[in-house]
Amino acid sequence: MKSLGTIAVLGGGSWATALAKLLLGQGGRIIWYMRRQDRIDDFIRSGHNPVYLSDVQFDISRIDFTSDIDEACRKADTLVVAVPSPYFKSHAEKITVDISDKVIVSAVKGIVPDNNLLVTEYFERIFGVSHENVLCIGGPCHAEEVALERLSYLTIGCHDREKGASFASLLAGPKLKTILSDDVAGIEYGAVLKNVYAIAAGIVSGMKAGDNFMAMLVCNAAREMRRFVDAAAPLDRDICRSAYLGDLLVTAYSRFSRNHNFGAMIGKGYSVNVAKMEMPMVAEGYYGTRCIHDVIRTRHLEVEMPILDCVYSILYENVSPKRAIGRITDTFC
Repeated sequence: MKSLGTIAVLGGGSWATALAKLLLGQGGRIIWYMRRQDRIDDFIRSGHNPVYLSDVQFDISRIDFTSDIDEACRKADTLVVAVPSPYFKSHAEKITVDISDKVIVSAVKGIVPDNNLLVTEYFERIFGVSHENVLCIGGPCHAEEVALERLSYLTIGCHDREKGASFASLLAGPKLKTILSDDVAGIEYGAVLKNVYAIAAGIVSGMKAGDNFMAMLVCNAAREMRRFVDAAAPLDRDICRSAYLGDLLVTAYSRFSRNHNFGAMIGKGYSVNVAKMEMPMVAEGYYGTRCIHDVIRTRHLEVEMPILDCVYSILYENVSPKRAIGRITDTFC
């Protein structure tokens, strides 16, 4: 099994924190990049992330913290990227060192804004990282449950199966099972879409539309996901696998789902802007909705996406949730 060398985690949020905990569980050490030095200082003083998953304790002696992303990239052989998609580009543009020979593991559940590229595509095109050196992490897996050490499953998307197996072995344990897949693009697109559909689920929940309608919404969202992913990244795949349907289900229904909670506020009558301000963390589906909408338009994909169009009209065209949801009820089957 190939060694992935020194590991650096890029990001300071809940998902980065959960992944760092998993990586340290094997007894090694990591480099950990966080943008803010004051957060690093608080982390070192308290032994835990001061903002996210603060109940999770760390052995600080096994972590080399840095607020310099170039330093982290220069010293590490493998970069685990776990920053919210809306902020990914602002971090990536600070990288000035050559990372073309690094292994990149994307834990970013979104598309790079403006470029409308998947994160793995961005590293390949902008930084010259080889196709075989990009991996991605898929769910279903909430950071909060990983931190609570509840049995969870992750799918590792990889073009080089040996590298995928090596990274999976760094995460796997009694409470974390791993699955390998060669569908890197499909997993990444699915991770974007499930956030969009979780917003839709939250909206109908906030509207008190009922469990029957919710079931129809999620069922049709799975079909819609399959249509898009098959069009955007053709491959023989089973949409009922955990990286697609499983991730969709946990994000649509879980109390930990920030996208569901964001949608629920809108369904209850909050404006989109107020709901965004009320969210303590980023609801990535808000940005993912526009990105997928733009991908369909710019790539001229012939695919019907009534639920995505519904969410887009609510978030970006000021259409009322009642009216927007009413438009799609007859499309369900």
